[in-house]
Amino acid sequence: MNDVKMKSRSQLDRELTVLRDNVLRIGHMADSAIERAVQALKEQNVELGRQVIADDKAINALRYQIEGDCYRLIALQQPTARDLRSIVTAIHIVVELERIGDHAEDVAEHAIALAQEPLLKPLIDLPRMAHIARDMMHASLNAYLDWDAEQAEQITQRDREINQLDEQVYRELLTFMLQDPRNINRATHLLWTSHDIERIGDRVKNICERVVFMVTGQVKGAEDDE
Repeated sequence: MNDVKMKSRSQLDRELTVLRDNVLRIGHMADSAIERAVQALKEQNVELGRQVIADDKAINALRYQIEGDCYRLIALQQPTARDLRSIVTAIHIVVELERIGDHAEDVAEHAIALAQEPLLKPLIDLPRMAHIARDMMHASLNAYLDWDAEQAEQITQRDREINQLDEQVYRELLTFMLQDPRNINRATHLLWTSHDIERIGDRVKNICERVVFMVTGQVKGAEDDE
């Protein structure tokens, strides 16, 4: 019986390793999507924007593959409480990463829409927001890999930087629209781009909260509601 248990434990450990690797893989894909979408916006590169949109299908497919793997592990491997938290956390993280990919796709669509006209203004704050969001995402996945709840909690503080830049972009673009109604279309696309990047920061915060749950068993959202 002990040999059977040891074999089963070894198999579960291998599958959990594959699961973690796949979570990091979809994280890399989402990160690349953000980087290329913002590049397409800055360079007014329609082809690159279209490539980001096309590649989103691969992110979606991997998300559902990972979810299926998680459900199979729960059903067949009888994971311990700690293992179960890691599996449930993986499900939530890949959903957030897939949605981050969706936001990157939206940015790419705005890049395509803006490519036929001169940029309304030099793009400084939007790439800066994206850089912060990507840094946060990298750190959140490291926290997930390292089972580091303290690091995950610290990462969420950087979301304030993104929110402040989003408000700054909003005020500036509103001024452009009030000065000349012909600016409204271009400004609106940039406003939505800023909103998408701001939402990426929110998604990363959700990832961090799930890492805290994985490590501690505590659901931060439930505590915040009390």
